Amino acid sequence: MEIRKVTQSDVKELAILMDQLGYPTSLDEMKLRMAQIDSTPDYLTLVAEVKGKVAGMVGLTKGYYYEMDGCYVRIVALVVNSAFRNMGIGHELVSEAERWARHIGAKGIGLNSGNREERLKAHAFYRKRGYVAKSTGFAKSLNSNGQKEATHDSFQK
Repeated sequence: MEIRKVTQSDVKELAILMDQLGYPTSLDEMKLRMAQIDSTPDYLTLVAEVKGKVAGMVGLTKGYYYEMDGCYVRIVALVVNSAFRNMGIGHELVSEAERWARHIGAKGIGLNSGNREERLKAHAFYRKRGYVAKSTGFAKSLNSNGQKEATHDSFQK
């Protein structure tokens, strides 16, 4: 197994992985997303390759604390192809994410994982690696009615 940075040739497999994660994604959608992510220097996408096939991926982003000095890393996506599960690939991807976090001087690493039945194995996976459930996440979809909101002057740079 090799862990490496994502390349343009991996986009088709990433779309398949997003679907397996529960987020149906077309090839064109994934191309657009990766173009945006790749243009942002505080993101890193790694893939696990087994025998020439993309077996999994981890998407990471660096953020900065408001409440203390320093930065943190957030795992924003982690998925292993169903054909490659239970082979240690997820463990290796998380280990590499943690290595990158240490390398950039991050004080911590975190992630969100849904509270759905199909995520219970993922929760056990994270706990086994020393992650602790610390908070309840909240989310809200913006502009779901299709109306554009007025932009507040303080958002302009």
